[in-house]
Amino acid sequence: MCGFIGYINGSDGPLSDASIVLKDMMERIRHRGPDSDGTFESDAAMLGFRRLSIIDLTTAGDQPLYSTTGRYVMLFNGEVYNYRLLRKELEEMGYTFKSHTDSEVIIRGFEAWQEQIIERLRGMFAIAIWDTEEEKLFLARDMFGIKPLYYSNHTTDGSFLFGSEIKSFLDHPRFIKEMNVDALRPYLTFQYNPLDESFFKGVYKLKPAHYAWVKNGEVTEHAYYTKRFDTKAMKNSRDSLETYVEHTKRIMAESVEAHKISDVQVGCFLSGGVDSSLITALAKPERTYSVGFEGHHDDQFDEIPYASVLAEQLGTHHTNYFVSEQETFDNLAHIIYMLDEPDANYSILPLYFLNRLAAQDVKVVLSGEGADELFAGYQWYYPSKLADNYRKVPKPIRQFLNMLVPDRDKPGRLKSFLIRGVTGIEDRFIGHAISWPEDEVEKLLKPQYMTGPSVKEVTYPVYAEVQGQTDLQKMQYLDWHLWMPGDILLKADKMSMANSLELRVPFLDRKVFELIEGLPDQYRASYDGSKIALREAAKEVLPEEWAKRPKAGFLTPLREWMRRDPFYSAIKTAFQSDIAKQLFDTDQLLSALERHKNGEDLGHWVYTVYALLLWYQDYFVEDKGRCQTVDALA
Repeated sequence: MCGFIGYINGSDGPLSDASIVLKDMMERIRHRGPDSDGTFESDAAMLGFRRLSIIDLTTAGDQPLYSTTGRYVMLFNGEVYNYRLLRKELEEMGYTFKSHTDSEVIIRGFEAWQEQIIERLRGMFAIAIWDTEEEKLFLARDMFGIKPLYYSNHTTDGSFLFGSEIKSFLDHPRFIKEMNVDALRPYLTFQYNPLDESFFKGVYKLKPAHYAWVKNGEVTEHAYYTKRFDTKAMKNSRDSLETYVEHTKRIMAESVEAHKISDVQVGCFLSGGVDSSLITALAKPERTYSVGFEGHHDDQFDEIPYASVLAEQLGTHHTNYFVSEQETFDNLAHIIYMLDEPDANYSILPLYFLNRLAAQDVKVVLSGEGADELFAGYQWYYPSKLADNYRKVPKPIRQFLNMLVPDRDKPGRLKSFLIRGVTGIEDRFIGHAISWPEDEVEKLLKPQYMTGPSVKEVTYPVYAEVQGQTDLQKMQYLDWHLWMPGDILLKADKMSMANSLELRVPFLDRKVFELIEGLPDQYRASYDGSKIALREAAKEVLPEEWAKRPKAGFLTPLREWMRRDPFYSAIKTAFQSDIAKQLFDTDQLLSALERHKNGEDLGHWVYTVYALLLWYQDYFVEDKGRCQTVDALA
């Protein structure tokens, strides 16, 4: 696990202090690789690498790595779990190796198969390969988007920048730092930025399951894998639940075993839920880790008792940590900074401290991200027998009944049920999280900043790719392409790497997904619950109580904390700041804060804006860098 940065010079040619600039850019991401560094420097391109040594701890694994002839120069962040099989195939073709790393297998594979090597990789990765002869760049990202990869030519001379984290761009003197105001509108509703363009104007995220060629500043992207359900296979399948359970047990065990490949110790995150518990039971690590919150022992915010009991049964050395309110407040600005973009997911906060805890002992952890998205673990995926029966009523009658009950700003349960009965899933599901409803965003955000896409403009193109499929399939497909890479995996990478820790996700594995593609709906979510096949498989290695435990999420008491100091006063000050007045109707903000303080649950609304304002303070007020700054709000 590592981080990299690079740039291709533009029309103004090499920088006079290019080596110093590269070093400064690399220093920005030292946390991703504190063990060693390496560079490639030429008049055309500059590449920098920071290494966190996991496989082959010798200097033979240092990067950049070169092709046999020296034509290709590679930077690689991630892990490839089938590298030994690929190495054997390449050796049979006559290729030789100087190290025992997975990264050397990639560069040799690129020599042999060019971009087709990407389709052969099983793992998580971001890859950059510079062709010194044709002066073009190859970029690639894993199929789920586990590892980040950003790029930009928003520069004064067309220089092209790329890397693992946006913050490294800030020390390039030709990079133009400018807020992307088009991200504001969707962020306020989704709680994260669902766009390909980041919150920095002209800085883009390479799409998951894509590779790109860059030549003369032009980026040409190609998809190499399509994540979809095989509806034909589902329809024709006569396999029983028991058969799929056996497949799930076998494939998950094999995936966990593959994800344990390491030359350093591997630990596990352990909560009270089935996902991390299953991985821990299969991995049998020496060490496991959990976090809770001071003052919230044995309540809804504390899964430590469940984790501790299971750890004892599994025989792991278990470590708990209780996060305090003050500690969270003191670290919040740093946490937001490490994300690169604002994100209002509460679970980011305990995740940061959980990674910090584990990093004291190990360099690698296994975690349960992706299980809910693949095996259908979220409550909104559950089908409703009442709703399904109601939809059998002729649509004109359903429309009439909906009209009888008046619209309200906050519809009650009956009205919400009637609305769902006359609207398709495309019009009522936007993904995991909703912060500010879209109509409230129109009241909150100043009109000149309502330039970004609407919710439907974000979601409809994704839904259009799966027309004719079931509601469950559509919801999962949307979450695979928006919520998972835009929020879940972004926070997992940034919070682990902020603590120089490699986080691996065995559920997000090519072989696991190949199982999911053909897994019938009723074996994922049914009237009786979620993750049907997975829970049945878990019963073989876990106590039944853990296999059946309902999803709780990574709950935090932040809503409660925001009702008192130090959070309340800090948020109020931020809502009265010049930047808040520039962007928002601050009367609306302050009203939401006071209503929340007085007992109304508007915590998510409040925190979504506060996280944004902290991000702006981090990147546009305090961190000047060496880049050119443009005030997009002027």
